[in-house]
Amino acid sequence: MVMDQKLLLVGCGKMGQALLSGWLKDGLLEENVRVVEPLADNNLQSRFNLNFVKSVDSLDPNFHPEFVVFAVKPQVMDNIVPLYFRFVRLQTVFLSIAAGKSTKYLESLLTKNAPIIRSMPNLPAAVGQGMTVAYKNSNVSKKQKVNATKMLEAVGEVGWVKKESLIDCVTAISGSGPAYVFLLIECLEKSAIELGLNPDLARQLAIVTVSGSSGMVRKTSESPEMLRKNVTSPGGTTEAALEVLMGSDGLEELINAAVIAAENRSRELAE
Repeated sequence: MVMDQKLLLVGCGKMGQALLSGWLKDGLLEENVRVVEPLADNNLQSRFNLNFVKSVDSLDPNFHPEFVVFAVKPQVMDNIVPLYFRFVRLQTVFLSIAAGKSTKYLESLLTKNAPIIRSMPNLPAAVGQGMTVAYKNSNVSKKQKVNATKMLEAVGEVGWVKKESLIDCVTAISGSGPAYVFLLIECLEKSAIELGLNPDLARQLAIVTVSGSSGMVRKTSESPEMLRKNVTSPGGTTEAALEVLMGSDGLEELINAAVIAAENRSRELAE
């Protein structure tokens, strides 16, 4: 994070708080941050030790941010975004994390000349282990893109796409993906309980198995396919299980169908 950059955060719900925590941890100066949150209470203000304001009209007119970050729900964007028209300038990037809201949509509420970035962070960003993919319009400079990357890295890893239409695929994989993993953990836990393990141990086995396997993929040079083959002994228990999971209409087919359904829905919501 660039510590001397001025930043305006619009909305401080769960994702907004995750971003704010990451920025401050990375060294963003408190005096360079302004937060607009109508529902801010004493607990929120004391947690971050910042001055929150209820509306954009309460901001210092001399405050000129390099980034305006919209961390509000998509359904309120129509009413919220136009309120920040006064900040439009080439030096200010508007960064949105609202799902389904395109850069053209944001341009229609601001201006075609506004530097705009659309990003899709996922739920693990709340614990600093997220995956965010972003797309920029042509008004965003190389330096602004670099600074935006540093900002988003405060809650995890960052990637960029050159075609905005690919955000729908990103939504289906990393945006909705945590739910798929949670379901896997849930299913493993239930199966363990049905086979006789106590619930606490069942949950521990499911969680640590999934997190440990993910960590192993990251730390080795071998592909997931090769790791799967390495752990599958001929005639063993893993092979017996994989014959079910990899059979016709098995896990691969289910995951592919699920991702396509999520991508299609993401596209529908953006229309």
